[in-house]
Amino acid sequence: MNAVVELPQRGIATDTGRMNVQEVIRHVHAVQEVMQAVMKDGLHYGAVPGTDKPMLYKQGAEKLCLAFKIGDEYRIEDLSTSDVARYRVTCVGIHQPTGTVLGQGVGECSSAEEKYRWRKAVCKEEFEITPANLRRVKFGRKAGGHYTVEQVRTDSADVANTVLKMAAKRAKVAMTLNVTAAGDMFGQDLEDLDALLAQHLTEDERDTQIQSQRAEWAAKAQAAKTSDELTKVMKEGVKVFQQARDRDGYQQFAAAVQQRGAALKTQTKEAGNGA
Repeated sequence: MNAVVELPQRGIATDTGRMNVQEVIRHVHAVQEVMQAVMKDGLHYGAVPGTDKPMLYKQGAEKLCLAFKIGDEYRIEDLSTSDVARYRVTCVGIHQPTGTVLGQGVGECSSAEEKYRWRKAVCKEEFEITPANLRRVKFGRKAGGHYTVEQVRTDSADVANTVLKMAAKRAKVAMTLNVTAAGDMFGQDLEDLDALLAQHLTEDERDTQIQSQRAEWAAKAQAAKTSDELTKVMKEGVKVFQQARDRDGYQQFAAAVQQRGAALKTQTKEAGNGA
């Protein structure tokens, strides 16, 4: 079960003007306690390659609001047009015990965004009968190459509710960061990153990790001083590449093992002849 965190009575809302230094320190410690004792990496927040702090998710914002007794009210602006669903939402944070307005956050979402504008075609027939200006073949990157997906345009009415909820979610996260002053601990939600940028950051990070792993195990193979040591490295390395499902890396590793094995045999033979 999650631990119960005792929060300071003052910090979020005071009626005596600005917070003093000790109140600020207590508030920062309270946010850290909630993060460490209640919030979980991957559920309430998560790391994003290319950023220097974790991104706050909606579930994490809800935990912080619960801990600090922050209620929320929403103001919705419908900015939609005939072919695009678009909403701007303002989330107002209210201290529940006192009714004091603590601050607000603004979020916006539109069906013109990449992930809402297109969807995967149900079948080949749907893609082919869709007018040319309402369909496309999307190219994406993946490890070792690329992939393609046949997509068709979505009807803005079909995603209007999803777009509204996403705008409210973004506003909620923004409000939470503003009101709790947790911006130095968390960034905005991952949803606020451009989808393609986030994908590229993740893929670039994975490519870097793969190359580093390949170099590491090739170096271990080359550093083996005996056949027994090489055999041990080989067994460990095979497990690593199998878990990573890195076939190309495994083949490179196997070649390094074979090369080192041949070198060790030559050394052993030369030592025997010298004797």
